[in-house]
Amino acid sequence: MTRQTPEPRTETEAPTPDAPTPDALALDDLAVELRIAVMRTSRVLRTQASSDAVTAGQNTVLGIIAKRGPQTMRQLADAERVQAPSMTRTVNALAAQGLVTRTDSPTDGRQVVVDLTREGRAVLEESRRLRSVWLASRLEDLSDADRATMHRAAEILVEMCAR
Repeated sequence: MTRQTPEPRTETEAPTPDAPTPDALALDDLAVELRIAVMRTSRVLRTQASSDAVTAGQNTVLGIIAKRGPQTMRQLADAERVQAPSMTRTVNALAAQGLVTRTDSPTDGRQVVVDLTREGRAVLEESRRLRSVWLASRLEDLSDADRATMHRAAEILVEMCAR
């Protein structure tokens, strides 16, 4: 979809009520640029962390457990916004590799609690290391000024997500 750029206005010409202001267009364009840049970066980082051990989705589940602690299957499915059968397949694959354990919930015998094993934590840490190495190698090629800009952009993105 190609966006039509409005004809330039003179300073005395007021915007029409239906027409977006130049600032709004700039914000829309910036939002698109950032969305594309973040998505592409995320996609590349995921591929850098991939290994023969786990898929990107499995790696995400390991990360959720590492961050939040032991989780029920329902909690994992909700966190990943998937149906329970999909999460069951993911957890079964991780358990078959010895990366997670499943135990009965101490409070509800119908639920299973999933936790990381030492091997699961090691796989997760290695994938994080691989992503950091890849990103650091790209940052290494930037000028000091561009690195400072990237540092500030990272701070801003974290602040935006915290709101």
